[in-house]
Amino acid sequence: MGTTRTEIDAEARAFIEAQHLFFVASAPAGGGRVNLSPKGLDDTLAVLDERTVAYLDLTGSGIETLAHARTGGSVCLMFCAFEGAPRILRLHGRAEAFEPHEPTFAELRPRFADLPAARSVIRVAVERVTDSCGYGIPVFEYRGQRETLPKWGRAKTAEQIAAFRREHNLESIDGLPGLRGR
Repeated sequence: MGTTRTEIDAEARAFIEAQHLFFVASAPAGGGRVNLSPKGLDDTLAVLDERTVAYLDLTGSGIETLAHARTGGSVCLMFCAFEGAPRILRLHGRAEAFEPHEPTFAELRPRFADLPAARSVIRVAVERVTDSCGYGIPVFEYRGQRETLPKWGRAKTAEQIAAFRREHNLESIDGLPGLRGR
């Protein structure tokens, strides 16, 4: 049976920290397209306290979650047990985005793996924590992290990454502002 609460307790935190993959769904305030993104590189998510999580956002082909966060839109992080007992855990809340030129980015950045091409830290103020059974989730065997994105970031110069971001990360698919910084 599902449960609902307002905080991440120790047992939920342990479950979150054991997962190799999570999903981020977001929507802009006032309407627009819902976006859903998988996230999964090790040490890119941190439970900061009972009501706050954050993750390292790496350069990619879209900028939806950051753009939605800037509108005050909603966000949901979902964790599924692909190994062991079935379970789904969702964290509902509001997100804030911090780019490398902002002080909060510098404050939060040490909490995560040293990966190239980090474009922001997304911090989520958790308002609701829900569990559900996960009986419909298949069992998968974890075999490791893909190295494609870190290799891509290490192979690019700062100028090449900046050019990629100018092409792909300045606005969302709904035309909302994306990256503002350098």
